[in-house]
Amino acid sequence: MDKNDAELVEKAKAGDTASFEALVKKYQDKIYGLANYVCLGLKSEADDVYQETFINAFKNISKFKGNSGFGTWLYRIAANNCWMKYRKRKSEKLVSIEDLNELKDLTHADEVIKQELSDSVAKALSKLSVDFRLAITLADIQGLTMDEAAKVLKITVPAFKTRLFRARQALKKEYVE
Repeated sequence: MDKNDAELVEKAKAGDTASFEALVKKYQDKIYGLANYVCLGLKSEADDVYQETFINAFKNISKFKGNSGFGTWLYRIAANNCWMKYRKRKSEKLVSIEDLNELKDLTHADEVIKQELSDSVAKALSKLSVDFRLAITLADIQGLTMDEAAKVLKITVPAFKTRLFRARQALKKEYVE
């Protein structure tokens, strides 16, 4: 674990909220990015996962043993929160990305092109299982190492490599179609 993180975690365990706030600031973008990609760009769900992750981390900081990095622990909490959202949402009807895009009033050509590319990738990602979306998000979007991503998902590195390979193949197939 990062020496600075270890010091901040120990202070946070002792009740120093400023130390926990420093940890939040350090990891907020990465956790939100994970939530955003896994929740298929649905801002309200990504916001919920982001908030729930840091609330859970704050409530359970005393249980953090330091066997892995603090960031890995946070990713695991976020991944679990994404899973809970997915299970809850599974039976609910979702608004399609196309419907959401119709609501946007984009006026600049660059924004339109960027949005279309983002939408097509999001659409392809949305067709993948949560396991595959998590693998791609952790490795390709968040830039975690194979070892870190495997720890987040509580699987072996070879199992993660296989899952990532299959996820990339599935994404490639969905994106081309």
